[in-house]
Amino acid sequence: MKKTVLIVDDSSSLRQVVNLALSRAGYEVLEGCDGQDALAKLDGRKVHLIVSDVNMPRMDGLTFLKAVKALPNYRFTPVIMLTTESGDAKKDAGRAAGARAWIVKPFNPPVLLDAVAKLCLP
Repeated sequence: MKKTVLIVDDSSSLRQVVNLALSRAGYEVLEGCDGQDALAKLDGRKVHLIVSDVNMPRMDGLTFLKAVKALPNYRFTPVIMLTTESGDAKKDAGRAAGARAWIVKPFNPPVLLDAVAKLCLP
C-alpha cells in the first residue's frame, strides 16, 4: 500500500513540483491550497505525513499545524514545514507547535524526499 502525503501550500506551482517528486518516489499525494482547505481533507483517512508552507492566506501553516495536532486521528502525524521562513523565532514556533522538520525554499527535492522517507509513519 502506498503511503499518503498531504501537501499544503498556496502556490500551485510549488504543490505541482512537490507532488511530482513524491509521486515519482511512490507516494500517494493529497493537496491543500491553504490550512483551511487542508483541514477539510483530513476526513479520517490515513495520512502518513504532511508537508506544509508557513505563509498562506485564510489559515497559515503554524495555525494549521496546531489544528492538526488537536485532531485525535492526526495528532501523531509528522509535519514538515517547507517555507521561505528561515528565522529562529519561526522555527522555534514551529517546533513548539509540533513540526518535526523545517526545510527552507528554494529546496532540493532529494533533501525533501530524504526527510519524508525518514519521518513517514509506518
